[in-house]
Amino acid sequence: MLDVLIKNGRVIDGSGNPWFKADVAVAGGKIVQVAHSIEAEAKEVIDADGLIVAPGFIDMHTHSDLRVFKHPEEDAKLMQGITTALLGQDGLSVAPLDDANKGPMMRRVSGLLGTYLTEWPWNSMAEYLAAINAVQPATNSLMLVPHGAVRAMALGWENRPATPVELERMKAILAQAMEEGGVGFSTGLIYPPGMYADRTELVELCKVTAGYGGFFVVHMRNEADYVLDSIREVTGICLEAGCPLHISHLKVAGRRNWGRAGEVLALLDEARAQGLEVTFDQYPYIAGSTMLDAVIPPRFHTGGTTKLLENLKDPAFREEIRQVQENIKPERWENWVDTCGWENVMVNAVQTEKNRFAEGKSVAEIAAEIGKTPLDAVCDLLIEEDDAVTMTIFYGSEDDVKEIMQSEYMTLCSDGIVGGKPHPRVYGTCARFLGKYVREEKVLSLPQAVKRMTSLPAQRLGLQDRGLIREGMVADITIFDAEAVREKGTFAEPNRYPEGIAHVLVAGRVALEKGKLTGVRAGRALRRRN
Repeated sequence: MLDVLIKNGRVIDGSGNPWFKADVAVAGGKIVQVAHSIEAEAKEVIDADGLIVAPGFIDMHTHSDLRVFKHPEEDAKLMQGITTALLGQDGLSVAPLDDANKGPMMRRVSGLLGTYLTEWPWNSMAEYLAAINAVQPATNSLMLVPHGAVRAMALGWENRPATPVELERMKAILAQAMEEGGVGFSTGLIYPPGMYADRTELVELCKVTAGYGGFFVVHMRNEADYVLDSIREVTGICLEAGCPLHISHLKVAGRRNWGRAGEVLALLDEARAQGLEVTFDQYPYIAGSTMLDAVIPPRFHTGGTTKLLENLKDPAFREEIRQVQENIKPERWENWVDTCGWENVMVNAVQTEKNRFAEGKSVAEIAAEIGKTPLDAVCDLLIEEDDAVTMTIFYGSEDDVKEIMQSEYMTLCSDGIVGGKPHPRVYGTCARFLGKYVREEKVLSLPQAVKRMTSLPAQRLGLQDRGLIREGMVADITIFDAEAVREKGTFAEPNRYPEGIAHVLVAGRVALEKGKLTGVRAGRALRRRN
């Protein structure tokens, strides 16, 4: 007897090919038959008449590294059809990590990953992945090895190049984490301590990554005025190291850079022509989100978060920050204040009730309300919230978003950061992509869009048994109404589930039925080539 029989659906198999009418049979967690008509007994029959039957969606960039332990039901993912997500992003995550660096890292990532746990009961990659499995999550997770954690264990939070001995230590830590299941290596070149790495360090670590069949995932040093230089930097590193490259949330930021998407994509074509395997992910929005302390220039983060927060109490230190913010050219750092303006930097989430008033307001609005300069408002907020503040930055052009989306190297991501009034992408990414950009604006065909959410990311991740509706594949399946799927959240009211996702199967078990969570938790931590 079958476990699940999906009848009468329009199958978009993830390959990019057109849909075809078929039934899909599931047993033992696998797809066992795909045929025009299957007549067999099943424990559960899903009538998918008028619906699309697709592989489960894969989120190539998310920040649920800690949230999974408090919310293993993974509602934000399942309700938009996501069955697998890639963690360990931006070089800032929780494993591998020694005890000495847990406190500093916990403080560093509190805004990004949340404060769901007061203790991290693991050190190694293997222990972290086992901890995920222990809570029986509803969706699957894969883990990148985070540069920030690796670097902190070798030389702390210092703003300097690594010594040869320290570099060898980093390489050994990275190799062990890859052995234990890491699928790649991530860094964030706008975040400490990864931002302090020189080219030699990154090349050598990418060589280790490539040796394990992994890939380099990078939040580039600049996505605005120096975006082309940043692309040349990371493609050059990977060409030298012989390591595949995946660029996080590719974009062109700042009004004065609008219209440069074609130049960006041309550089990726050029790197491909030189032999580099390069892909990227994108979220379908003209606004991004990260930690509020990213508005503080790199040099001022030296020594870690504790030192930064102490220094921010000094008016002279704040004046130095202001001077650098107003004279960005020599440093080439990503200056969101200059690129977008305080009026386009919105506070998403704080931790204390005292500052809850700031959520959903721009820094310019907050400053006016409390009678301070924008920089002073930001510094005081970071101090009072112990750095655990996230922001949304409105930076982009719809034309650039669409042009980047059409690239054959593009995979979809949410870059979801949960808390307060988050970016609506946390709940709405997949539905917005399918509703706004596919159905309404026809930027891509539906088969092209599904491929970017399924088989293309699966291929990048080395998931040979996922990403396609084919016999023998793991039965991670998303069933949706292509005519009804849409995002419901907004920046004013972001915590809203989308519409149009009907059913979701994870490992052959129904986790979402008729748009409702079933409570089934059949996900797990997936390891490299697992």
